[in-house]
Amino acid sequence: MRRALTSVSVAAVASLRCYATKHYTDSHEWVEQADGEVIIGISTYAQENLGDVVYVSLPQVGDKVSAKDVVGEVESVKATSNVYSPVDGTVSAVNEKLKDEPGLINQSAEEKGWLVKVKCSEIPKGLMDAEEYKKFLE
Repeated sequence: MRRALTSVSVAAVASLRCYATKHYTDSHEWVEQADGEVIIGISTYAQENLGDVVYVSLPQVGDKVSAKDVVGEVESVKATSNVYSPVDGTVSAVNEKLKDEPGLINQSAEEKGWLVKVKCSEIPKGLMDAEEYKKFLE
């Protein structure tokens, strides 16, 4: 019995890993699909190049977005950068913590520093997986 549970756990973890794969744009946003929504943020590479993030501008819940449209801005001590949506859809959530703690992007750009969630049916073709993005950065 114990052996069967271990096998199921490993299979569940493997399928979760496939399900939770991030994709990247050439403008350094990441997108991850989760339960009929996608989570969007900026890559670790982008935040490292921006430096200390001091302000984040985000859309409103309910706003419609289209792929390649600006969905926000990230302001750092060095520059202000637009954030582009990789998908078409409707904003379902924004990371409210970033209003008071924009530095979360520097601490955890690809986890706690996410920017918005968008309801959409699928991630578009043409985005890079982690390996392709790594090569793109070289």
